[in-house]
Amino acid sequence: MKMKIFFVVIILATAISAVAECSDADKRSLEAFDRAWGKAGIDGDKTALMSIYAEDYVGFPGMQSKAATIDTTMQTFDRNKSNPGGADKITHEHYLITCSAGSATITHRNTIWTPDGEGGKPGTYYSRSVHVLEKRGGKWQVVSNAGHGLDDYDVLWYLEQDWNDAVLRKDRAWFDKNYAADFTSISSTSAKVMSRAEVIADTVDDKGTNELVETTGMNIRIDGNHAIITGTFRVKGKDAKGMATDRKIRYTDVWIRRDGRWQAWSSQGTPIPADSQVATN
Repeated sequence: MKMKIFFVVIILATAISAVAECSDADKRSLEAFDRAWGKAGIDGDKTALMSIYAEDYVGFPGMQSKAATIDTTMQTFDRNKSNPGGADKITHEHYLITCSAGSATITHRNTIWTPDGEGGKPGTYYSRSVHVLEKRGGKWQVVSNAGHGLDDYDVLWYLEQDWNDAVLRKDRAWFDKNYAADFTSISSTSAKVMSRAEVIADTVDDKGTNELVETTGMNIRIDGNHAIITGTFRVKGKDAKGMATDRKIRYTDVWIRRDGRWQAWSSQGTPIPADSQVATN
């Protein structure tokens, strides 16, 4: 809890002073910096890491110095080099970036696949990182970093965002991986009960184009290995005939934890009427 409060303080303090000044170009540049930092660690590029970390860098929660942090990174590189099959694979997603002329905060999720997970089996787990940067001598440097694991509520919140991204990209691989084998859905347009294969085909083979897919007002409830998520789903774009569309749907998603991970089990959506009075009842 203390660590989460620490993250919130960092984010709010930076956002209040900086959000209005951080352009889309600035955010793209900072995301590229973050990804280059990650690659330098994977490649064991000590010269790049020496430039990336500020001399007064502090890593939380262990209060690691610049030297100790780089030493740990190089030890991991050497271990992975000698045993590539035992190396974790890490990706970074869902960036939240705020900045001003001289400071920036980068927050993102980390997805870590490990060949030696729970019970010695391969598995995936998640964490979240918060980086604080300052511009010194005309270049960005990392002055602090904090990370923590995600609880089930956080994991499910991010998985719903992943689902939106998959709909936007029509990403069959994501649906194949994250829909449970017995997944079903009730169509928000036809009320048809659809099987897993039908839902995937309906999404991936759709001839329309999506410009925006988002979820708001999410509420997550968990009971053991089951979770119910409700919220408002919006998809905006053009249909197969090129006509503009903008639909909002009240939805209920059910997730089940199987084989050590959360999988989408069922989904149901109800279109929100144009009459706002009806929609709020």
